[in-house]
Amino acid sequence: MDNRPIGMFDSGVGGLTVYKEIKKVFPGEKIIYLGDTKRFPYGSKTKENIIDISRECIDYLVNKNVKLIIIACGTATSMALDTLKELYDIPIIGIIDPTVSYIKDMKYKKVGVIATRGTINSNTWELKLKENNDEIVVYNKACPLLAPLAEEGWTTNKIAKLTIKEYLSVFSDIDSLILGCTHYPLFEKVIKEELYDVDVVNTGIIIAEYLKTVLIINKSRKKVEDLFYLTDVESNFINIARKILNKKINIELIEI
Repeated sequence: MDNRPIGMFDSGVGGLTVYKEIKKVFPGEKIIYLGDTKRFPYGSKTKENIIDISRECIDYLVNKNVKLIIIACGTATSMALDTLKELYDIPIIGIIDPTVSYIKDMKYKKVGVIATRGTINSNTWELKLKENNDEIVVYNKACPLLAPLAEEGWTTNKIAKLTIKEYLSVFSDIDSLILGCTHYPLFEKVIKEELYDVDVVNTGIIIAEYLKTVLIINKSRKKVEDLFYLTDVESNFINIARKILNKKINIELIEI
């Protein structure tokens, strides 16, 4: 069994929604989490910039001797994953391909996607969803305000509800809604109140299930000390992380 840690990175707290789901399935796996809070948000950056940023995050995690890397970010997955796979030998997993497989298995025909502006503009979700299913209809919606609201911890207040209501007003008669940014599961309760009869797809859950096919499950229940690194501590990360994970975590500031 490979006991090296799993590495993952995101621009902020969003990736913790993926981390949380993975720990439910793999409590014995050690995870090194890198939150690139200094350069948040990723959603408004160019593809070239996202690739450069992602390389710096991956280089840092590779130097920590991780066995695989999860890009716990929709924007970095959509803009950089293909390039990164060509540059590194280490397995790199994004949030899109496993979710596309789930949509295919569920035989959904009308799919909504909400994500950052950069992710929607890349058109990666639609291209991937239609790759093996010409009949699928994809409805895309950029929701640039949601990630900043999540970083503030405003996920269930009146502002969040009004923002969600406005963004989701474009959707009707869809089978499923993909939360194409890992910050968005923090709004899942509010989203489900607006689209109560739609399968709201949390990519963190999908990734955790997908890892069962690529990892030998470490069945140990022994407490594992995960590591959390931030590129800037002048953020609300620590407070939001405590709410998401229901525990206090130790943070180390790094320069990359």
